[in-house]
Amino acid sequence: MKKILLLATGGTIASVQGREGLTPSLTCEELIGYLPQVQQNYVIESKGLMSIDSTNMQPEFWISIAEAIYDNYNFYDGFVVTHGTDTMAFTSAALSYMLQNLHKPVVMTGSQVPISFRYTDASKNLLDAIYFACEGLAGVYIIFGGKVIIGTRAVKLRTKSYDAFASVNHPYVAYMDGTQINYLWKPSLPRDGKLKLDTSLCPDVHLLKLYPGMKPEIFDSIRQLYKGVVIESFGSGGVPFQGRDLLPKIQECIDTGLAVVVTTQCLEEGENLYLYEVGRKVAQNSVILSGDMNSEAIVPKLMWALGKSKDMYEVKRIMETPIASDLNCKK
Repeated sequence: MKKILLLATGGTIASVQGREGLTPSLTCEELIGYLPQVQQNYVIESKGLMSIDSTNMQPEFWISIAEAIYDNYNFYDGFVVTHGTDTMAFTSAALSYMLQNLHKPVVMTGSQVPISFRYTDASKNLLDAIYFACEGLAGVYIIFGGKVIIGTRAVKLRTKSYDAFASVNHPYVAYMDGTQINYLWKPSLPRDGKLKLDTSLCPDVHLLKLYPGMKPEIFDSIRQLYKGVVIESFGSGGVPFQGRDLLPKIQECIDTGLAVVVTTQCLEEGENLYLYEVGRKVAQNSVILSGDMNSEAIVPKLMWALGKSKDMYEVKRIMETPIASDLNCKK
């Protein structure tokens, strides 16, 4: 029988109605108690790490989750992490970077409706996560609405529907149908090597979404407060250079040692800064190219890269190197 560790962090799945709305309150033992009594081929144990709405999730909490997996790694066949949906994709990506040479499954899940409610998606999602964790497929995954998504490719698209998450710019790993797992894509197994915990995070990263009329001076504030900025540009990577010209301020940021990543506001197909003049002008600077990564992966990856090195060339190398299937090198 497979031995699975459930790590609970709160979220909607563990919420009950409070005086000011839903709030995480159920213990991990109570979560397990809501699961239907089915014939089990696994033993599940649990540990409560925190009890928060995932809106309050912080990079320091990512480290706590990674450390809990690392500390218990040799005692379990797989791990299930219950988590709020709002920032789950950020956490799954962060774990994908901090847990290197992962040879066991780490499966994240949650729900749109609390597990204590009559009509809920929580029980199915949690059972799917447990079943998949028993499969032993190495890596970090999100399971939600019967879909299995690689941890660096998940994006939350919907606020209410049970199919809240999508796999962006990457095939789904599998679809769950009860205990039946229909695989569509399997990751390559990691190279031989012991699990390495690498929690070197620098949380001083800003995510900036461009819009028509943005003042260039915004970059002066960013430069003073942060060590890296992720710019969600227009289309394939366009940055305004007429009227309110943002390029000189971006160059100032680069010259003063700020890591500048350019991505796109479009969910699918990624950036290509060399396609249009508005992209090539910013590409002439030493910006970091994000390819088809999503922002939920770019932000924690930049925090992780900045935590590992202060050399911007090394940070650029790390960011532009595929890790945990986060980046397709082909344009």
